[in-house]
Amino acid sequence: MEGSGLVPLYYNPDPEIMKRVIESCYEGGSRIFEFTNRGDGAHRLFAELIKFTSQKFPDLILGVGTVLESVTAGVYIQLGSNFVISPILEEQTGQICNRRKVLWMPGCATFTEISNAEALGAEVIKVFPANLLGGPAFIKSITGPCPWIKLMPSGGVVPTLENLKPWFESGASCVGMGSNLITKEIIKTKDYGGLKNTVTDVLDIIKGVKKGSDQL
Repeated sequence: MEGSGLVPLYYNPDPEIMKRVIESCYEGGSRIFEFTNRGDGAHRLFAELIKFTSQKFPDLILGVGTVLESVTAGVYIQLGSNFVISPILEEQTGQICNRRKVLWMPGCATFTEISNAEALGAEVIKVFPANLLGGPAFIKSITGPCPWIKLMPSGGVVPTLENLKPWFESGASCVGMGSNLITKEIIKTKDYGGLKNTVTDVLDIIKGVKKGSDQL
C-alpha cells in the first residue's frame, strides 16, 4: 500500500466484469485491490476471484472492504482475504484479524478514533469520508504532530495531480479510490484499456509526488 500509494476498490455482481476490472488495474501497475463487500452472496463472488487471481496474478494482494462486523471478517479471512477494511471502528473485527495476522484497516473520523484504532492493533487506518472530514488539512492535522500514524484517505480522492498532490503532501500513506477511478462510464463502454492507462497515470503521479516530498 505504501509502496504504490494506491488502493483501487470496486464491486460488481458480474464475475466477468470484476475479473476484467482487476486485470486492468493489475496491467496498469497496481498490485493491490480492494473488493467491496456489497450485495447478496458477495462472499461467493470473492471466493471465485481469489481462485482467479491466485492462478493468474499470484503477486496481487486481494482483500475485502466494507466489512462491518467480525462474522463477515471471519468469512472473508477463511476465503483467503489478505486484508480487511471497515468504514467504522469495530473492536471485535480487529480482534479476529489480529488473531489471524491479517491486516485490519478500520475507518475513523476523529483523532480519538484513530488513537483507539492504533491501540487495538491497526497498522494502517482508513480516513472516511476523507473529503467531508476536511480533506488534506485533516490528514495534516494528524500526521503533523504524529508522523508515525499511517492514514489512507478514501472518499473524494480523484485521479489528478491537483487532487492527489495535497493528500500525499499532507502525510497520507496511500489513498483509496473507487468510483472516481473505476467510473460508471468505463464499465458501460467496457473501456478496460482506458482504465489500465488511468491506473498507470495515477501511479506515476503518486510516484512523482512522493519523490518530490522526499526531496523537500
